[in-house]
Amino acid sequence: MKKNSSFESPAGLKHVGVLAEPASVVAKGLEQANLAQQRLQVWQPRTAFVMGSGQIGLLATMMLSLRGYEVFTFARGAAEGNLKAEIATEYGARYVSTNEQTPQELIKEIGKKPDIIFEATGNSRLAFQAMEYLGLNGALIWSSVTGGDNMVEVPADRINLEWVLGNKLLVGTVNGNWKHFEQGIADLSLGEQMFPGVTERILTNPVEGLDNYQEMMTLLESGKALKVFVNVATE
Repeated sequence: MKKNSSFESPAGLKHVGVLAEPASVVAKGLEQANLAQQRLQVWQPRTAFVMGSGQIGLLATMMLSLRGYEVFTFARGAAEGNLKAEIATEYGARYVSTNEQTPQELIKEIGKKPDIIFEATGNSRLAFQAMEYLGLNGALIWSSVTGGDNMVEVPADRINLEWVLGNKLLVGTVNGNWKHFEQGIADLSLGEQMFPGVTERILTNPVEGLDNYQEMMTLLESGKALKVFVNVATE
């Protein structure tokens, strides 16, 4: 394996290897948040909110669970009959439908704000709202990449006050480097041992061959597929 070049997925991970890239994005965000918060010397995070239950949100749920966090995964859909809710629960998290319980209501229920929030909603309004949920000394990780000209109002003075006095951190994560790919693959491997058969459930929509690119684009544009991937070879 050459650094800064390519990675060969271990044979036992071939069935989930296509998730190495989104896993690297999560690994990068968690690493950078932890490195930055070491400045406090007293940071011992225990509670995590994951905002969003797409592929990034579910991988964040898994990777935070592997690190010993109490994880709450938020999304709009009801839990019953919901594949994403099932996956989050099988990863050891509590799935929370925001149509049934808001983050503020959950905070009141559990009596504390989260130490870390991994935002993966794809919605800029929700990304900024997450700033209001974070606890003292906490870290908020943004992974959404939003386009357009959407405008939102935020309680700027209160957020500014709470974030400065509360030693809070905001970090963005996108493409990782080789070490984040290594960590992502390591987490996928450990996830297979701790939660066997769960991660492959994220891979909902296979497309056979690059010739079927129109099928791939239709699935992507529908917004209903959890993970679209293309099989380009049998071996």
